[in-house]
Amino acid sequence: MATGTFDPWSAEFVAHPYDAYADLRANAPVSWYEPSGQWLVSRYADVGALLRDRRLGRTYTHRFTHEEFGRPAPDPAHEPFHTLNDHGLLDLEAPDHTRIRRLVSKAFTPRMVESLRPTVAKLADELVGGLLADGGGDLIARVAEPLPVAVIAEMLGVPESDRHLLRPWSADITGMFELNPSPETAARAVRASVEFSDYLRALIRERRAAPGEDLISRLAQVADEGDVLSEQEMVSTCVLLLNAGHEATVNTTGNGWWALFRNPGELARLRGSVDALLPTAVEELMRWDTPLQMFERWVLEDIEVAGVTIPRGSEVALLFGSANRDPARFADPDRLDLGRADNPHITFGAGIHFCLGAPLARMELTESYGALLRRAPGLSLVSEPAWRPGYVIRGLEELIVEIR
Repeated sequence: MATGTFDPWSAEFVAHPYDAYADLRANAPVSWYEPSGQWLVSRYADVGALLRDRRLGRTYTHRFTHEEFGRPAPDPAHEPFHTLNDHGLLDLEAPDHTRIRRLVSKAFTPRMVESLRPTVAKLADELVGGLLADGGGDLIARVAEPLPVAVIAEMLGVPESDRHLLRPWSADITGMFELNPSPETAARAVRASVEFSDYLRALIRERRAAPGEDLISRLAQVADEGDVLSEQEMVSTCVLLLNAGHEATVNTTGNGWWALFRNPGELARLRGSVDALLPTAVEELMRWDTPLQMFERWVLEDIEVAGVTIPRGSEVALLFGSANRDPARFADPDRLDLGRADNPHITFGAGIHFCLGAPLARMELTESYGALLRRAPGLSLVSEPAWRPGYVIRGLEELIVEIR
C-alpha cells in the first residue's frame, strides 16, 4: 500500500512528519511499511483502541516461543540489553506487569511525587538563573537535559558525584528503540545496560543495608515486606524511570520552545497570562509536537483495523504524532492553541501501559516553563535548530537562545 512520504530515516521527514501523517490518515490509515516490517496505524481512534486491546502486547513471550510466533530469537550478543529492557514495566504483560506496577505504585506514590515539587522548582530556578547570568546559550543542554536527570537522580538517591553517568547511559540504551538500529548502536546499548545494571545492583545493596527516603530504598522495603519484586525487576524499573522520564521531558521542553518561537502570537499570549495558561499550554505542547512519535506492539491474535486484517505475529506501529494531529478528534489540529481545553492527547499512552511517571513529567515541565517564562520574558531564538536523526524518540540537537 502507498505510504506517501513516510520515511523515518529522512532528515526532512523527521523535521516535519505531519504532511505524511495527513496523507496516511486520509488514504492509508492502516498500511504495511516494508522497510521496518510493520503495520502503520495513523488515526486517533484506531491508535487509542489498540493501546487498550488485550489482543496486542508489548511482548509475546508470555504466550509464545519465538518459533511459535514466527520471529527470530534476539541476537545472544544483545542479551544484557534485552534482560534489562524485558523486565521493565513498559515491556511486560500480565500477570507480571500487574504485579510489578502494583508494587512500584506502592513506592512511587502521588505523595512522594508531590514531595519533590520544592526540589524541582529549586532546580529549575537555579538552571534558569545560570542561563540568565550568561545571557543565553543552549536551552536544551543548560535547562532541558539537567533538570529531569537531577530530579530522577534525587528520587532514586543517586549521589551527586555519580549523576554525570546517567545521561550517557540513558542515551545509549534508548538508541535501541529506533527502527532497525545499527550494530554500533546495539553495542553501545549493551555496554550501557551492563554498566548501569551493575551500578544499580551495588546501590540496591547499599540501600538494603542502610535505607533512606529514596525510591530505591522504598522498592527494597516493598520487596522485603513479602511481596515479590526481584532485584532484576528493581534494576529495570529504575532504568525505565530514567529513560522514559528523561527522554520525554527533555524533548517536550526543546520541541515545545521551538514550537513557541514558531508561533509568536501564542508565546506572547502565554507570557501575558502564565499562571492561567500554563497548565493547558503544557498539554498542548505535548500534543502538538509529541516527543514519542511511535509506540510498537505485537499482534497476539488476528485483528481487523479499519477494514484491514492484521495477522498474528505482526508488529504494529502506533503513530502517536499522527494521532495527536487527527482532525477527527482535535479541532484545527495543526494550530497551536495554548488554551485548548478539549485535549485528550495520547502522548503518555493509554491502557495498562499509561505512563506511570506522567504526574512527575507534568510537574517538571510546569516548573521549567514557568521559571523561563517568568524570569526570562525576553528569551528569543538565535538560530533555527536541527533535529537529531532519531525518529521514534524525536528531539532537537540544540536550541540556542539569547536573553535580551
